[in-house]
Amino acid sequence: MTTTAATDSRFATARQVADAVLFEGYVLYPYRASAAKNRLRWQFGVLVPPAWGPAHEEHAHQQTEILMEPKGDARLAVELRFLHAQRRTVQQVLPDGTFEDVAELHLADRVLVPWDEGTEERVELSAGVAELAGEGLTLPFRRPARESTEPVLDADGRHIGRLVRRTEEVEGVVRLRATELEGAYRVFKLTAVVENTSPWTPPGAAADRDAALPRSLVAAHLLLGLDAGSFLSMTDPPEWAKAAVATCANRHTWPVLAGEPGRADVVLSSPIILEDHPAIAPESLGAMYDATEIDEILALRTAALTDREKREARGTDARAAAVIDLADTMPPEVLERLHGAVRALREITDPDAARPDLPEPLTELADEQAVFRPETPWWDPARDDTADPARDRILVDGAPVGVGSRVLLRPGLRRTDAQDLFLQGMAARVEAVLHDVDGGVHLAVTVEGDPGADIRREQGRFLYFQPDEVTPLEDA
Repeated sequence: MTTTAATDSRFATARQVADAVLFEGYVLYPYRASAAKNRLRWQFGVLVPPAWGPAHEEHAHQQTEILMEPKGDARLAVELRFLHAQRRTVQQVLPDGTFEDVAELHLADRVLVPWDEGTEERVELSAGVAELAGEGLTLPFRRPARESTEPVLDADGRHIGRLVRRTEEVEGVVRLRATELEGAYRVFKLTAVVENTSPWTPPGAAADRDAALPRSLVAAHLLLGLDAGSFLSMTDPPEWAKAAVATCANRHTWPVLAGEPGRADVVLSSPIILEDHPAIAPESLGAMYDATEIDEILALRTAALTDREKREARGTDARAAAVIDLADTMPPEVLERLHGAVRALREITDPDAARPDLPEPLTELADEQAVFRPETPWWDPARDDTADPARDRILVDGAPVGVGSRVLLRPGLRRTDAQDLFLQGMAARVEAVLHDVDGGVHLAVTVEGDPGADIRREQGRFLYFQPDEVTPLEDA
């Protein structure tokens, strides 16, 4: 039961993002094995052997649940992808022709060091939706242990050492089940479970994570595709499906619509939370594996590494070597493309364009979901004054709010982060009223009772909320 050429075509767009998920954090800047942040690796989607996981707060399985509307005799294509860690040791040739392990082996263009490489593995199957009823389907898989060697030659072609790669056995299972839901529409809840079933047990209480990783499924994720029908978005389902979507239990992974925009026949279930239809920025020239940084910064900092640092990076991993080569050969005009891109200037470049997804401009906030936009933004020549963060006041619930006003914080769920949610219900003081280029208004505030408020005020470091995320309090 393997995927077809048609499925490969549908998965092509999704695989670009899936590749980024597969190798996210694989090797981080400065791309050397000796760097501190490259010593603790494999953080996303790691399914460890079941005998090792519970005692170390790691898990051996992940579960995806999503709703789908198959048509006719639709078939479901499934592709499990993960990295299999293989341990690479470096050996030097001795005068008698034998080998010994060494910490470094110096070549003209690189310094070879021990390292864990990641090899891509796939488990593919295709089945009719009808076959997934009841107990569904179970597909066990196994990747055997193996060992290989690669000779190392110096610039003159002399045999000076070798690389030894050892891969441990991994075992797992993919379980699929589809349950038809009651209702006016033909809707199924698809449950897909990926589990590490390795029988390996730690050799003792002192066994560390490095012993478990070669027997783990690293960066495990699923691609799901229907040849007829569609999936429902987990983040923006139709109104009639919201209750059913709420019953879906996703553990250690999250499914999003993938593939081409406007289509819903492909899903990527990823250990990294993404939005529907994620895409790689067109300015990106290649994988840099360190998504906590910006490509432009990474390229500049990588190009600025010393020759010795670059030699070590090239010897760390072939993918790290590719990043070094990319940074060293990037033309200035290509680097300039990474400097920034604005993808949403529609309101300014085409102010007459219909925007049914945005509310009408407001002067007062009556709806919790409204986004505050004054009738005349600060940059409009028709405005009879200019923006002044120290003097501006806006109406919130009929009360003027400006510098010195006291407000109650009530951050909304639609555009906030976890840190803001901790401030729910706390009192704050407005320090400035700020306007952005899109005509939006933001309140800079300091939280009452914060012992660092005076320092934040002196340094101009504030927390920012939109007017519909605060409730006016009586001024002091």
